[in-house]
Amino acid sequence: MSIEETVKGQNGTVHFNARRCIHSRHCVLDRPDVFVPNVEGEWIHPDNASAAELLELAHNCPSGAIRVTGPNGEQVEQPPLVNTVRIRENGPLALHAEAEIAGEKGLRFTLCRCGASKHKPFCDGSHTAADFTASGEAAPKDVIKPLPARNGAITVDPTQDGPLHVTGNLEIITGTGKTINKVKDTWLCRCGHSANKPYCDGSHKAAGFKS
Repeated sequence: MSIEETVKGQNGTVHFNARRCIHSRHCVLDRPDVFVPNVEGEWIHPDNASAAELLELAHNCPSGAIRVTGPNGEQVEQPPLVNTVRIRENGPLALHAEAEIAGEKGLRFTLCRCGASKHKPFCDGSHTAADFTASGEAAPKDVIKPLPARNGAITVDPTQDGPLHVTGNLEIITGTGKTINKVKDTWLCRCGHSANKPYCDGSHKAAGFKS
């Protein structure tokens, strides 16, 4: 399997980036006729699904490893009306926004917060082997002020040996769907040691975190 693959079909084109894949398995469980793993040769078959079904498969991929464009490469996925980052229990930060991070642009990313990923700033599933423990139910702020806008482009800057600096409209969501903060500029922990997760508290310095 190549790191990046593009397979064109009559109803749409599927783009797969193995480096971004966190093996959530929505694709192979939802449509095993479109994504057929562990076979020799071609394993992505976009012609087995309609354009709407292909788009749904892309939307269900939290990491953005699967993207879908039109048959001729035209954009079909639209940015969300509300930019969100969801805190996965004992796992990564799942970002859904029109974002640019580490030179990559996309609408869905899963970002490492255990510090162990070999593909930083992206999650690669290392939190499981590292026995990373972190709640997905962080405490809300006392007062959450509404943002002037809830969508728009955002930038995520993985600072050298430090946190993720996020600028742009963003709502921080717990694993059970509660909004706990609304920010335009924030610093999110990615070393795994902050006592104030999901936010950075400077613990990366004492922990000797390297990115």
